[in-house]
Amino acid sequence: MTTPSDVSHPSNAPLHKSGAGCGPVQAVFLVGFMGAGKTSVGRALAAALGWRFVDLDTRVAARSGRSVAEIFERDGELAFRKMEHDELRGLLTELDTSNTVVSLGGGAWMQPANTALLRESSLPVLFLDAPVEELWQRCLPEQKTRPLLQSEEAFRELYAARRKAYAEGTVLVDTQERSIEQVASQIRLLLGLAGTSATT
Repeated sequence: MTTPSDVSHPSNAPLHKSGAGCGPVQAVFLVGFMGAGKTSVGRALAAALGWRFVDLDTRVAARSGRSVAEIFERDGELAFRKMEHDELRGLLTELDTSNTVVSLGGGAWMQPANTALLRESSLPVLFLDAPVEELWQRCLPEQKTRPLLQSEEAFRELYAARRKAYAEGTVLVDTQERSIEQVASQIRLLLGLAGTSATT
């Protein structure tokens, strides 16, 4: 795995929460573009560790009683981003009592208010990535449920526009041609939690 020069941690070193009272990682956030595997890997990682899993989009949908696509269609993206930020802020207040793996929607890390919250928390943020061609193929079966998945050309343009921001202040995890279990295992190594399991 190759880590971009502007990420916050070397790829071959375990990650730990920074700052005073540094201790074992208690939460991790997964970011990346559509199709990167944030939800699937997040669930597998949480199951392996015996941690809670939270998908921020699912949390927004549950709170509003509507799907993300419906919120985009009826209220617009700005309204959704406000809901997303409010849920993220609330979630961060819960992490002291429950070890958690959190999957963020593809656009969440693009919002300065969200990145500020996460950087202030000093919790690890991992950027799941793969070649854009592979991401597109993964997303095709869900085209009707993803509001920003319109055409391959638009998909590529949005990926190119977002990728640099994803790489800033995060640790790159390459998911290309890797199974969900392989990626989850790699993250456990990065977190220094390879010896932790749901049964320990």
